[in-house]
Amino acid sequence: MHPARAASYMLASLILALTQGLGMNLINANIPQLQGSIGATTNEATWMVAAYMAPNVSLAVALIKIRNQYGLRNFAEISILGFVVACFLNLFISDLSSAMVVRFMSGIAASPISSLGFLYMLEPFPPAKKMQIGLPIALTNISLAAPLARVISPGLLDIQGFHSLTTLEVALAFVALCLVYLLPLSQPMPRAKVIRKTDLISYAFLAMGFGSVAVVLVLGRFYWWFEAPWIGALLAFGFACITVMVAIELNRNNHFIDIRWIVSPPILHFAAVLLIFRIVLSEQTSGAPGLFQVLGLTNDQMIGLFTVIMIGTILGGITCIFAMRYSNEKATHLFALAIVIVGSLMDTQSTSLTRPEQMYLSQGLIAFAGALFLPPAMARGFVAALSKGPNYILSFIVVFLTTQSLGGLLGSALFGTFITIREKYHSSILVEHLALTDPLVVQRITQLGGVYARTLTDKVLQNAEGVALLSQQATREANVLAYNDAFMLIAGLAAFAFVALLIHITYDAVRARMAPPAAEPVAA
Repeated sequence: MHPARAASYMLASLILALTQGLGMNLINANIPQLQGSIGATTNEATWMVAAYMAPNVSLAVALIKIRNQYGLRNFAEISILGFVVACFLNLFISDLSSAMVVRFMSGIAASPISSLGFLYMLEPFPPAKKMQIGLPIALTNISLAAPLARVISPGLLDIQGFHSLTTLEVALAFVALCLVYLLPLSQPMPRAKVIRKTDLISYAFLAMGFGSVAVVLVLGRFYWWFEAPWIGALLAFGFACITVMVAIELNRNNHFIDIRWIVSPPILHFAAVLLIFRIVLSEQTSGAPGLFQVLGLTNDQMIGLFTVIMIGTILGGITCIFAMRYSNEKATHLFALAIVIVGSLMDTQSTSLTRPEQMYLSQGLIAFAGALFLPPAMARGFVAALSKGPNYILSFIVVFLTTQSLGGLLGSALFGTFITIREKYHSSILVEHLALTDPLVVQRITQLGGVYARTLTDKVLQNAEGVALLSQQATREANVLAYNDAFMLIAGLAAFAFVALLIHITYDAVRARMAPPAAEPVAA
């Protein structure tokens, strides 16, 4: 392919990846700022995220067969048209009900766009370079959307509030529409009738199961796991649907998803590695932003931090290209885990005076490690699936999708739940030492209440305000301690994965050394 045309396909991949990623992350990153626009509380506004993720986490599975049966060109053109329509509907959001309906449709329409982002990046490279160069760049493009959304959203919100975000989404969708029609993708294989009636039944149960689990993981910590009865009912329904899907697939000859291959030891090991690292990376999406939000900072005060995260992601993707040239996946993973350990341990020293500038290095390291870890793992899993036959690609997509989409939601849910529990623990410890019989506590209350001396002449009311301010400070300090505990937990989990991988490498080396040498062929 001519270099100019190849660059056009790579630019199209970047636009598609950012279009899909920004459509999701612009809302996720601005829930506190958007809830007033739709007249909702924080918990109610979070339903927009749940409505988007419910169909999105499973639809990529069905798209593989749809693409193979109806052709890549038709798939690309119809998908981008549907995405443009869904983005255009965002302009008409006026309340929570309309927002949930439109976000649900956006989650459906956005799923094929991420697939197109991959395919457009792989298109200009020869087969030998698709995994080595195309895959790291494609995954890096997708990873850039989350920090970029936080960098650009403050300026957009200043223009026209919520509708500025949706207007940008529509504009990007129209640019992506033009690129898809101007730059057709080559069809890698002839069309074939691969969709069967039983596939539709299996996918329906898979979609309901994954969607129910996704909603629970998004909203569980906000409504609290054991407080809202519908959380348990929805989770049970989700697992029941997944069980029915598994039962159907185990009794089929022509599998939609090969369950037996998925539960084989090598694939379970591969899935565990991806899941653990996805949970570890939740430190970046839920950790530092959550800490600074507790400390009263907004996205416009964290632009520098997320710019550093973007730079770290790009550098990690570039490094990954060179690392994949030598096909040393395990060494790359050890290096990435070591970087995460260092970055997380650096964050454990946070205080209420910590500001984004103090986390530039640690968060940049974690972003670098995230971009470095995923492409080698995905390439190895893809090659393992392809060696079994083209039909196993769909089963691999299910494994990868589960560990990344649901794994990311699981990581955020576990991280947020752990912080809530530890905050309550530290609050109880701090409050025990705030006795009104302590002269230092009384002095601090008097100082804090003195701020209102010009507006409140009643000493009792001043002391009441002082007690309220001291309580807020205690809660803030408890939150900081809880986040430090969470950072330490992430470091410990990464250290566990590092040691486990090191033991696995050592075991493989010893077994290879002790294996009997291959018999030499006997001369005729």
